[in-house]
Amino acid sequence: MMEFFGKLDDGTVVHRWTVERGGTRVRVLTYGGVVQSVRTPDRDGKVSHVALGFQELTGYLKNPDPYFGALVGRYANRIGGGSFALDGRTYQLTRNAGPNSLHGGPRGFDKRVWDAEPVEHGVRLSRVSPDGEEGFPGRLEVSVTYTLDAAGALRIAYQAVTDAPTVVALTNHTYWDLGGPHELRVAAARWTPTDSTGVPTGELAPVAGRLDFRTGRPLDGPLDHNFVLDPGSPAAELYAPATGRTLTVSTTEPGLQVYADPGLTGVALETQHFPDSPNRPEFPSTVLRPGEVYASETTYAFGTR
Repeated sequence: MMEFFGKLDDGTVVHRWTVERGGTRVRVLTYGGVVQSVRTPDRDGKVSHVALGFQELTGYLKNPDPYFGALVGRYANRIGGGSFALDGRTYQLTRNAGPNSLHGGPRGFDKRVWDAEPVEHGVRLSRVSPDGEEGFPGRLEVSVTYTLDAAGALRIAYQAVTDAPTVVALTNHTYWDLGGPHELRVAAARWTPTDSTGVPTGELAPVAGRLDFRTGRPLDGPLDHNFVLDPGSPAAELYAPATGRTLTVSTTEPGLQVYADPGLTGVALETQHFPDSPNRPEFPSTVLRPGEVYASETTYAFGTR
């Protein structure tokens, strides 16, 4: 179902799409590809919201920094120094996080209005990112498809092609709040330490202490770390003992950024390639060339125990 959700200052109309299946209801905006709302039942069958968001478009326009529910690109997370070299040429990006580029720049994919079309059990968003947008090379054709399976799991599938060599790394920035304090398990024995600006040093360090979530532990403070996922699935599980809700994350991506801010009740589980990969040849590559297809999938499965 599609409905009017608001207008931008230039008159561009924003729509909201609603998809329901398997006990889950998801609402997606054409503005920023935002997952605006997710409703699921708890262990007692009580249905309520499990994703942070705003009720009106103005909330997203006036409060962009949390990236509530946003579709993030052209490059999720940070690119150090706001630049990278590719095929012997250096590209200067728009800096919006100190000396770095973050989440595609100040007008990344999260601040664009996307075209939308219905698909079976979901909606597909698409847009063309022109050559030079926020400094990135190549004309990039992007589509992101949100669907619910029979069990009510949310699948987000990303796809992109380019007419010139470029870098691409997309993610979703939903903050999940399952009700009350959370426990988190992450299938990762290593993480990527960063410098003072949040850019990886290149080291893959063993998890230890409060960063060791391999067997599950309470979230007990701020986090903004990229975990190197172990092969296999699932990548992570979030659990709220008070409601019995669980969220299981499976992905084709090699990393997971866990972002928890004490000022927010939710936690972002951003499946991704590693930050600053364009400047780190030892990291999994994010280069996309003409004739290739960028493809990535992440599934959020809801349950109770």
